[in-house]
Amino acid sequence: MNPYNPYAPRADVQASTQSNAFMQKVYGYMSGGLFATAITASVVASSDTLVQVIVGNPIVFYGLLLGEIGMVIAFSALLNRLSTAAAAALFFAYSVVNGLTLSVIFLAYTASSIGSTFFVTAGTFGAVSLYGYATKRDLSGVGSFAMMGLIGLIIASIVNIFLKSTMIYWLTTFVGVIVFTGLAAYDTQKLKRFASTAGAAEQSKVALQGALMLYLDFINLFLYMLRLLGRRR
Repeated sequence: MNPYNPYAPRADVQASTQSNAFMQKVYGYMSGGLFATAITASVVASSDTLVQVIVGNPIVFYGLLLGEIGMVIAFSALLNRLSTAAAAALFFAYSVVNGLTLSVIFLAYTASSIGSTFFVTAGTFGAVSLYGYATKRDLSGVGSFAMMGLIGLIIASIVNIFLKSTMIYWLTTFVGVIVFTGLAAYDTQKLKRFASTAGAAEQSKVALQGALMLYLDFINLFLYMLRLLGRRR
């Protein structure tokens, strides 16, 4: 016990409890979003009609991709003005729309390899996220490195649309796994810090914002893992 501040241990326990409760909300929302995405993708992939409407029509497919980008931007820009219910509705709507576009992976990879890759990704993500939450080390450097890697990854991926280089494809695959593994740890630590600064009234909306961050980390890590581990049809 601190003799100069006998309430310090109690304050530390309270802060830890608040942080744990906040992260439980984050992981709860994130898991719900992933579940909505998985169910949506599975339903679309099992229907030839839906596959033809969504995947077989470039206008619809790319329109959905642009819609996803717009929803993420809208979520970030409007979060402070939205109610918690509206923010949650937007998050889960995005998860469903993402499931519509991700249904294409069932056409490219076997269902068994998608399932096994999902569990490998979940284990990897869980381990690095736990590290980000528990470590006392400042991961800001990791976050900065990962963000620079992400920018390079985007540029290289766009260039390779035209070059169609196998070497660049595999290089971006390995870099993608490293980048999103680092971001998962960094974003988790950043969210832990948010928990101590957000007021009680803001906790749910900030948790939704955090859930979207980790959701995007997970989905992207999964897609790059699928390149490595997935078996093509």
